[in-house]
Amino acid sequence: MKNLLLGIMLFASVHTLQAQQMTNKDMVTTIGRAEEEVTPDIIYINVTLKEFYQDGNTKKKVSIETLEKQLFQAATNVGVEKKDFTIQNIYSTNYATKKKKETEILLSRQYRIKVTQLNKLNDLFDGVDAAGIQNTAISELDYSKKKELEKTLKVKAIKDAMENAKILAEAAGQKVGKAILLSESPQMIYFNSPRAMASFKSSNMEAADVADDLDLDIKPIKIISEVNASFEIL
Repeated sequence: MKNLLLGIMLFASVHTLQAQQMTNKDMVTTIGRAEEEVTPDIIYINVTLKEFYQDGNTKKKVSIETLEKQLFQAATNVGVEKKDFTIQNIYSTNYATKKKKETEILLSRQYRIKVTQLNKLNDLFDGVDAAGIQNTAISELDYSKKKELEKTLKVKAIKDAMENAKILAEAAGQKVGKAILLSESPQMIYFNSPRAMASFKSSNMEAADVADDLDLDIKPIKIISEVNASFEIL
C-alpha cells in the first residue's frame, strides 16, 4: 500500500512539474478557423397522417394502417429504405358524429422519412389519399460527406492557427515553435436562410390544402471548424 501511495505521489509530482514547465514557457495563443459551403443532399421529412371518413360517412373510415401502407409504398417508390421510414409519434382526436351525440376516436401518426433522391421529392406523396395527410414539413437537412469534410476542415483550421501565431510572433521579432496546446471548439453549421418548416404538395393534393410547393433549390449550409492553439515562442 505504501508503494502504491508513493507511486501516486511521484506521478502527481511529475505531472505538476510538467504543467508548471509548460505554463512557464513563452507561448502565443491563437484561434484557427476553416469553413466550406456545401449543398445538403439528405432531407428529413416529418409527415403526419390522420384517419378520416370519406364524405363524412362514419361507415367509410380510412384507417391509419391503410394510409401508412400508402405512404410507405410511395416512399419506397422514390428510393426510401425501410430503415429510413420510422414512426415518431402517435395521436388521437375525438370526432363528433352528426347523427349521434357519440364521439369516435380518430388516430394520427407522425412519420420521419429520410430522403436522399431529392429530384423525386415531389413524387413522395403520389398514391397517398390527400385527405389523410394532415401535415408535412422539412425537419432537418444534412450532408452525406460531412465526416470527411470535418477532417479536412480541422487540418485547415490548425494550419490557420499556426499562420496566425507566426504573424503575431514575427511582429514581436520572434519565431514560432512546436504546438503546446490544441483544443477543438464544437462544430458549427450555419444556414443561409431560416430553417422554416416548409410545406409541400404532391400532384394529387389540392393547392387549397397546402400553401406552397417544396422549393427544390436547397440552400447551401456552411460547415465551420474552429480550434484554439498555443505555440511555443523561440
